[in-house]
Amino acid sequence: MKHTGAAAAVLWQSLQSVLSSANYEVRSGFEFRVAAFLADIAAANAARRSAIVAAGGGRVVDWLLETVAGDVSGTQAEAARALAYLIADPLVRPQVFGRPHSVPYLLRFISSSQPQRSKKNSRVSDSVKGRSMLVAAIMDVVTSTCDSKGNVRFQQCLPANAEMRDIASAIQVIEGGFLDDPNTEEDDDGGNGLKGIGIKVLGGTTVLGLSRSNGHMSYDDSDSVTTSKYASKNHVYQKRHDSYLGDASLSSSVVPGLWDDLHTQHVAVPFAAWALANWAMASEVNRFHIQELDQDGNAIMTALAAPERSVKWHGSLVAQLLLEDNNVLLSNSVSDWSSCLLSTISQACKTDDIPLALVALSAFLLSVDKSSGAKKVVMEKGLDLMRDTAKQTMHHKDIQEALARALELICTSENRLSVEESLKWSGILLPWACGKFSSEKTRYSATKILSCILEDFGPSSIPISQGWLTILINEVLDSTKASSVKGSSQPKSDKVKTQIDQSNIQSGILIASQLANSVVNLAGKQLGIATDRGDSFPIADLLSQEPFAGAFKSLNKDRNPKCDAADSAVATLKGIKVLTEICADDLVNQNKIVDSGVLCLLRRFLLRDDYESLAAIEAYDASRAGEGPDQASKVQDESKVDTNGQSNVRIPPSTHIRRHAGRLLTVLSALPKVQKVIIADATWCNWLEECANGKIPGCDDPKIQSYARATLLNVLCHEKRDSDTGRSGGTGTGFVNDRAVTRVQPRYEDMIYLINPESQHWKCHDRPVSQNSNEHSGGDNDINLSRSTEGYENCSDLENPAVDIVFVHGLRGGPFKSWRISEDKSSTKSGLVEKIDQEAGKQGTFWPGEWLSADFPHARLFTLRYKTNLTQWSGASLPLQEVSSMLLEKLVAADIGSRPIVFVTHSMGGLVVKQLLYQAKTENLDNLVNNTVGVVFYSCPHFGSKLADMPWRMGLVLRPAPTIGELRSGSPKLVELNDFMRQLHKKGLLEVLSFCETKVTPIVEGYGGWAFRMEIVPIESAYPGFGDIVVLESTDHINSCKPLSRDDPSYTEILEFLRKVKAQHT
Repeated sequence: MKHTGAAAAVLWQSLQSVLSSANYEVRSGFEFRVAAFLADIAAANAARRSAIVAAGGGRVVDWLLETVAGDVSGTQAEAARALAYLIADPLVRPQVFGRPHSVPYLLRFISSSQPQRSKKNSRVSDSVKGRSMLVAAIMDVVTSTCDSKGNVRFQQCLPANAEMRDIASAIQVIEGGFLDDPNTEEDDDGGNGLKGIGIKVLGGTTVLGLSRSNGHMSYDDSDSVTTSKYASKNHVYQKRHDSYLGDASLSSSVVPGLWDDLHTQHVAVPFAAWALANWAMASEVNRFHIQELDQDGNAIMTALAAPERSVKWHGSLVAQLLLEDNNVLLSNSVSDWSSCLLSTISQACKTDDIPLALVALSAFLLSVDKSSGAKKVVMEKGLDLMRDTAKQTMHHKDIQEALARALELICTSENRLSVEESLKWSGILLPWACGKFSSEKTRYSATKILSCILEDFGPSSIPISQGWLTILINEVLDSTKASSVKGSSQPKSDKVKTQIDQSNIQSGILIASQLANSVVNLAGKQLGIATDRGDSFPIADLLSQEPFAGAFKSLNKDRNPKCDAADSAVATLKGIKVLTEICADDLVNQNKIVDSGVLCLLRRFLLRDDYESLAAIEAYDASRAGEGPDQASKVQDESKVDTNGQSNVRIPPSTHIRRHAGRLLTVLSALPKVQKVIIADATWCNWLEECANGKIPGCDDPKIQSYARATLLNVLCHEKRDSDTGRSGGTGTGFVNDRAVTRVQPRYEDMIYLINPESQHWKCHDRPVSQNSNEHSGGDNDINLSRSTEGYENCSDLENPAVDIVFVHGLRGGPFKSWRISEDKSSTKSGLVEKIDQEAGKQGTFWPGEWLSADFPHARLFTLRYKTNLTQWSGASLPLQEVSSMLLEKLVAADIGSRPIVFVTHSMGGLVVKQLLYQAKTENLDNLVNNTVGVVFYSCPHFGSKLADMPWRMGLVLRPAPTIGELRSGSPKLVELNDFMRQLHKKGLLEVLSFCETKVTPIVEGYGGWAFRMEIVPIESAYPGFGDIVVLESTDHINSCKPLSRDDPSYTEILEFLRKVKAQHT
């Protein structure tokens, strides 16, 4: 390489000497020989090419560039051949293109080189092979960067500090198709300046047909006389090199003739667009110069609208680079760019040209992000094109992601989709949000757009929200089925739970089908049935997909379906319930539905009441239909009035929808990503706080309030835990009395309810206070959070509750209904014991929340919920051990056990607690066992129940659930549990208070003319053999835990018991 470099340097010095002293003829001949020699050296190997580039500090390359821009055909051809080899080598290509004015020189060369084939001989003319090779090398560079599907950044070849006149030359070619050359006069040696060839296509831009036999530009022969003087001398050298050109093994990039069909414009414009993209990528200074020279954006627009693919590709890249640069002023034509880019995207996707579509999409995204005018233009004229493109590219994840983001930018700011457009897009948005192959960004964008649609159109968007819920249920059903197949061999202990899971799956399938029918019927009713099921039915795209296709095909197009707001609300309620049941203990499905946007739905269900609004609209429409003066129209619409008239309008179960939506939110609030979403949503946090405090109209249900507070505690205490971990160097350990104590932040999950959630002790007291809490924060996450966290920080003066009291209901009971006061201590109206407690709990004061919290304020009050049915007629239930295991897990997660605990139980709830404590001891959860200081038993069958004995003898009447079987008299399991509790009491670790019923309870009335009544838990079973016992006169099993007043022994005795326990252990 050193020898080659030295030879090239000597050659350059000789060339300089000749150029400065020789006449025109001698100089031309020497130039030809030098150019041919350099071409031969460049063809040899990479080392020699590097030497040529470095020789004379790059002046050899400068001379080659100047030469190819000249008009001496022989020398130009050899210089072009040399440059072809240099440009084809990626190692030296940047040095060649990096020379000053390289782009204008090459553009002039392209303008002067229109290769032609002889009509009589298809062989390329020897005099233009070199020029053909350079054109091929240039076009190879230009087109080689246009096929990248990933990062479009390519090898930087042009300088970061390009001269403005170089950039101007490229812009001129892009806009006009040619490069102006100065009309130079004849020089001192009689030479004639290069006369440029100008090509400009007037009018609109169209795709031109290319042909070998015609359409070529003719060259000016004004220099033919001069050329003939030395052409004969150069002939021998040309002949010598012809043999090399014909025999040498050339790379495809420098094979002559590959681009001979193109007019100069179709080479110059792609090369100019490539150069502009390369400059824009090189530096911010270059981008500023491009913007300054193309202030009206016409050059970029011309490139975007060009017929050549490479010009579109590089034009899109230039637009992207300019739009990315925040320091570059935006052109007023950005909105026009966006339209052209969208058209390019559409056409590219139709031809499956994904690389072009992706680079155009990148620029399109930036245009709609930076320009409000672009958003407006696309909203008005481009939505159909975007939707068609989305349908064509459902299997291209990158394109779907970009389109979703673009739509999010367009329609979530000041511009919003119309109702009709929302329905049209629902068939794309819902698969985006819930699709198995959608990326995280696609899901996020789709969810955000759908959220805006639900917010904007309320009742009119119910088919979309219901369709979303239906798809979510089907997704978790598919996942659950797949996992059940994989784990079909269950241990014996899990068989009952597996049966319940299978029962949930079957219920889910049925309810999903009902929801799908509801979506189709409601959409048909709201929009009217389109006879052609085509464009006039906007939501047809969604309804043509599964799981709606079957119902949509069977939809009666001749009349509106019978579906009202109440029917839709009931279907939604069932859908939320079954989704919660399936996902309650399934972390995989919880993450799945969160990723698919369920939080958006839950937020809508909780904060708004679309179904009541829809019912009001239906009632108004029905009243208007009844007021019509035309009697014929009255008769025609009679069925509609009868169905939806004011007298028959049913009230949707909105409170129940909120309750179950709150339950599902509480289940999901244990997930960190859900916590981040909620804490960032000030409006949602405010609503949850107001709901927990009982200040939201229609949300006075204690379960809803408990769910709201539990969600807030899960979210805010999680935030505090993260803050504490950061301050303590990543540990969660503190010190109490010189002992290390691990701080456990409670997590309130399903099955645990907080009584009186508005109380101050349910606040997250230790939540850190921001120093700027009283100042307006610029961050979205801090807006109005002061309201949602009011009172959370300034609670140091409040007394920390000394005791936790946990209420556990019994058979067919509930977390609230079992603990209401009663007007009568006997049950005589209900025919079946399964319904007695339900009816008794419908009315009356919830005494733990109203009486006990006031009379014993030093405690946190919880109530638990679990499934247990008297018979399998009402569905499967979990056996005792399963119930206790699940509740134990929830209690430990909620940190119940860190302070003294008193369990208050009714009926089977007492056995659940005994099993729970036994299991906690077995699993070495000593904290929970040791801190359990008292248990209150209301009619607990410590040694079995007569009711449990009855079904085994009357199988034709009742089929016993697994739980009931464990309550049979003399059950060894019950004896074992009682002995365990006896030992705790004997050691002084546990206080026990028992209540006993004295009156018979109706079991079954009217079965075959027989009536059955009995003591469900007789006194010999209600007293465990230790602790205190209170006999409740004239009280049956159901009402033993329902005091008539504060003076009732069933209340006064427990209050005295709690005070005694507190005094002993605090």
